[in-house]
This record gives sequence, structure tokens and C-alpha cells, in this order.
Amino acid sequence: MNYREKIADILAPHIEGLERDEILPMIEVPADSSKGDYAFPCFKLAKIMRKAPPMIAKGIAEAIEGEKMFQKVESVNAYVNMFVSKAEFADNVVKEVIEKDEDFGRSDIGAGRTVIVEYSSPNIAKPFHIGHIRSTVIGNSIYKIYDFLGYDTIRINHLGDYGTQFGKMICAYRKWGNKEDVIREPIKSLLSYYTKFHEEAEKDPSLEDEARAIFVRLENGEPEEVELWQWFRDESLREFNRVYDMLGITFDSYNGESFYSDKMPAVVQELKDKGLLVEDNGAQIVKLDQFDLPPALITKSDGSTLYITRDIAAAIYRKNTYDFYKNIYVVASQQNLHFQQWKKVIGLMGYDWADDCVHVPFGLVSMEEGTMSTRQGRVIFLEDVLNRAVEQTRKIIMEKNVNTENVDETAREVGIGAVIFNELSNYRIKDYVFSWDKVLNFEGETGPYVQYTHARACSILRNAGEAVMASAKEGFDASRITSDSAHALIKLIYEMPEVIAEAGEKYEPSIVTRHIVDIAQAFNKFYHDEHILVDDETEKTAKVALVMAARNVIRNGLDLLGMKAPEKM
Repeated sequence: MNYREKIADILAPHIEGLERDEILPMIEVPADSSKGDYAFPCFKLAKIMRKAPPMIAKGIAEAIEGEKMFQKVESVNAYVNMFVSKAEFADNVVKEVIEKDEDFGRSDIGAGRTVIVEYSSPNIAKPFHIGHIRSTVIGNSIYKIYDFLGYDTIRINHLGDYGTQFGKMICAYRKWGNKEDVIREPIKSLLSYYTKFHEEAEKDPSLEDEARAIFVRLENGEPEEVELWQWFRDESLREFNRVYDMLGITFDSYNGESFYSDKMPAVVQELKDKGLLVEDNGAQIVKLDQFDLPPALITKSDGSTLYITRDIAAAIYRKNTYDFYKNIYVVASQQNLHFQQWKKVIGLMGYDWADDCVHVPFGLVSMEEGTMSTRQGRVIFLEDVLNRAVEQTRKIIMEKNVNTENVDETAREVGIGAVIFNELSNYRIKDYVFSWDKVLNFEGETGPYVQYTHARACSILRNAGEAVMASAKEGFDASRITSDSAHALIKLIYEMPEVIAEAGEKYEPSIVTRHIVDIAQAFNKFYHDEHILVDDETEKTAKVALVMAARNVIRNGLDLLGMKAPEKM
């Protein structure tokens, strides 16, 4: 039941001058539960009804007081405070969550519409480092949320597998590299060559010209350059996939920048035909003065293309291939200008779907040890971070003698989950410093805390036994779960579908993260305040039903973040 809509239906006949659909968005949920489950402010009605707001509130409260769904209605100053019938509310919510199980909160609002989510997108032959984790896990969670909301969702890993850096990489490999090292340790070896290239180029700037010439040969399809590039790509992807497997992440497409190389001449020609290209010192640009933006550089003076050219080609290809409703790019806020320019160019080309392309920016992650630099070889590999998280979690499990049948599996689920949760607990736009102490803390607002709460609920259900759980599924006496702590928990469970929809609308997984922390805290308060497995069978069945509902919602929330929900911890 949608309680806001039901309340709007009840209020409408008693409010002059406002339609039911105008009343609906005015209904509030008070931050302080002592002021009701829902509240209706009457300030707006003063002009319409020519009365003081407190008088209007009093009249409305008296008119709806006898409604069955309310336990109590009162007017306080200009507000009508409504307290729903706790038993009826518990019955409706808990039954629905148990019946729908892993589908609770799922929606069909996206039915028949395709959403593309582009995320992760590391550069080939460069380290998959801690800085990449943000795009990877934020993007994966946005994909999961949109999928849950019923959209046909496509996951794209737009690999950075093109550009002048490959000229540098090939140049460096030919001068200082060897095949055996690359086969043994692909990324670390290629990184060392790339670092050496920049060191040497500072002493001998002609290396930059040599690298540019190699890239032009690669763009022209010269076999030797293409063969080396393909080898670097294959070896890098093998390493990347090891990390994706650890995170439980897969993609529908790995079409990176190189995929669009043969599609770019048509884009450049189209820009020319539409009178948008202007020559500037041999380069081709699109002027964006009318938008107060610097010009978009489409081709360099040597004829080679840039990110923006490839991104325009990619957007056109995706629209033609998938006919997307939304094309979402989960890319760091450092690229804000690039996306502003690129979107304006697509608009100038006459494509009315330019506004359906959405840049979802995020802040930067740094380590306590300081900033990272690929060029200087100062990076922290993401795989090393995940392995260390698993290892440290394993130690904690052994020290605390945690109840689990498979220590390695639990350590992996909790350790990797801790890293993911840490990423998604911050507003995505915030910069933050990665801290081991915070990530692996089992107390407070952390991944292990929420996973532990899920495991605690599972433990209660195991102790309750199959017969009681089966009985709870058939029905229960909701009047037995109307205490303050039970009601607070049920309210948070009820809000979950709305929370998921809001997270999708705002491209903000942290909204889900914060909500499941709230549910975990409310569950632990309920657990602390109430004895659940009591002798009275009717009371026990009702409380077990609420534990089942809490477990289901926490598990669903963790899944939307890309995390596992261990049953023993």
C-alpha cells in the first residue's frame, strides 16, 4: 500500500481549493517520530480558506480522526500529525516483504526502455589502481539499481585502448622491453616501460615525436604496430578480469576507444558537412563561444583524433545500436569540461537525444600515503588492495573465532564487501582519503557491520527453525510487533522501494547505502530491546516474520551495492 497516496485520498474531501494530486507532494514524514508517521502542513491553505493555519489543521484533524488506518490524529500548530495503525501497517508491510522476497522494491517503471551504463573503463597497459575503484563500483551499483527498476540495462566497459599513449608504449617496449617480462607481469612491466619513456623524454624530447609517429602508423593500420597493440590489450584484459572476478562484476561490451577508430572519419566529415569545423593552426575545432566554453579540439594538426572525436562516434553508434533512453557515463569530475563540450557538439550536430546522455561525476580517492601518478610509477594496484582486505578480514575472523563453515569464502565476501561499501557510503561527488582502519571496522556505519547484522538475522531464523518460519509465511498476528523499536524498523523497511527509486533518479548509490545502515541499526535496536524467540508461539511467529523481512531487505540492499550477504559471520 502506498500510504502517502491513501492519505491524500483521505485528506482531499476535507481541503478546499486543492486537488488530490496537489495534496500528495505536501505530505511529509516528520524527522521526529513523536510528531507522527506522516504530517500535513496547512500554511498554504491560509490564503485559500481565509483562516489561520492552526485553525485549519484542527478542523482537518477532527474530520479524519475516525479513519480506520489511523491510530491517532492530532493538530499541532499548523500541522496535522497522523499516526498510522501500527498493527495494520506491520501486517501490510511485513507480509509484502516476505511474499516478494528478493523482488521487494523491484519495479517496472523502466519497462521497455534501454539504459546504457558506461563504467570502469581502465586504460590498457596501465595499472588497474585504487583510483579506478570509484567508477567501477559506483557504475556497477547504478547498473544494478536501474536493472532493479525494470530498465533493459547494458553494461559497457569503454576501455582506454587507443590514443597517443600507445605510441609511447610501443616506442618504450621496442627500446627497453622484452616479451618474457610482459608475459610474466603484463601491467607492471608495461608500466615500468611507460615510466621510463617519460624519464627519457625529459632528457630527449625527440622521443615524443617518435611516439606520435608510431601512433599515426597504428591509426593507419600498420601490421607491426597493430600486432603489438593487440597483444598489450589482450594481456591487460586478462589482468583486469582477475580483478573484476574478485568484485563479481561483468560487462555486456568491452568496446573501447579503438572500436570507434573506423567510425571517426564519418564523424569528422559530418561535422564538416554541417559547417561546424573550423581550422585553427592546422587542427580542426568546433567553436563553443556561445556556451561560454573553450573550443572542442576534433583533430590535431597531424590528423590524429582525440577523446572527444571517439566519444561522439561512440554516442552515435550507441543510439543507432541500442536506441537508448539514457546513456550514462560514470567518469571522474576531472572530465566535467570534456563532457560539457562533447554534449554541446552533439547538440550542434542536430541530435535531439544529446540531453539523454548523462555524465555522472565523482570525486577522487587518495591514499593516506599521498597522491598517485601513473607517469611516475607511483600507484597502488586495486588487486593488491582487495587481497589485503581479504587477508586482514581473515585474520579478524580467526582472532574472533567467528562462526563460519568456510573461512576463506567469508573473508573474501566481507573483505571485498568492506572496500565496496566504503566507496559507496560517501556521496559520489566527495573526494575522500582511503583508510584501512575505517574500511575494516566491524562497528559503526561500515560494510562488515551491515553484513554482520544480516548474518545475525539469519542466525535467529536458523534457531527459530523451519516450522516457525513456514508459519510466519502463512500469516502472523501483527499486533505482536507494534512496539516502538519494531515500528521504527518496519517504517524503514517500508521506505526501501522509494529509496531505490530515488537512488536511480539521482545516480547516487550512497542513498541505498545509508538506508541499509539505518535498517541494520534499527534491527539491532529491535534485537536488543525485544526477546524474539519467546515461549509464546503467536508472539514468536510475528517477531520471526519481522526478522525475515529485515533480512530480505538488507540482503536486497547489499546486492544493489554489488556485495554478498553472508549467512554466517
